[in-house]
Amino acid sequence: MRGPGVSRSNSLFDLTGRVALVTGSSRGIGNAIAAGLADAGATVVLNGLDSGRLEAARAALQASVDGRRVHAAAFDVTDPKAAAEGIAWVEANVGPLDILVNNAGVQHRVPMLDLDPADWERVLATDLTSAFLVGREAARRMVTRGRGKIINICSVQAELARPTIAPYVAAKGGLRNLTRAMTAEWAASGLQINAIAPGYIHTEMTQNLVDDEDFNSWILRRTPAARWGTAQDLVGPSVWLASDAANYVNGQTIFIDGGMTVVV
Repeated sequence: MRGPGVSRSNSLFDLTGRVALVTGSSRGIGNAIAAGLADAGATVVLNGLDSGRLEAARAALQASVDGRRVHAAAFDVTDPKAAAEGIAWVEANVGPLDILVNNAGVQHRVPMLDLDPADWERVLATDLTSAFLVGREAARRMVTRGRGKIINICSVQAELARPTIAPYVAAKGGLRNLTRAMTAEWAASGLQINAIAPGYIHTEMTQNLVDDEDFNSWILRRTPAARWGTAQDLVGPSVWLASDAANYVNGQTIFIDGGMTVVV
């Protein structure tokens, strides 16, 4: 039988009755975070552009939790009108939004001297501007209600840089400071806005890097934990930041990188 102390501790992380939207969640990191929030009791809205893949992800998650708590909203997070309509749809059809995870992102690898400005703009729109657009629409309601959690998914590239990924580095650095700007404007209204910064995570999108023997060896040497991260490694910190356990945590970027950013 659990003692009263254990029960109180666990209740801090209970998300039952709360509505969470995770952008870019039809696969990979976003999907794992959405599943973790659902497992903690939240009603989850998945988001993506590919309606077929999004529906498949919704059905898969629904099979593992109460189906009434899993929804899908396909809209373009980089389009101001679509972002406003998407948040409005969630509020009208699912419920007041308590938790927003800005996870949508893309990567584009090419040396800066060869970088097409259109690709620069595309990465910044997806990885940075979308968090501003969707975050602002969510905050309009959260500020009025006096509560809300926004979690921005950054990267170790908010702190570090590597050749050939300049737009991504710029976007993630900007997202880290956008997290601070959101805090400066909305914390007094009862919102907590924070970021998590994953290290190198083994997903479908990074499989080619894992398969690159030289790059894989470099990651294992460079990371004190001596392994790639997994999407599951990000679930616990996300649930924590979305829960009452983090009610006085604001404007922070939590690095989940196996120690990569603390060693040289």
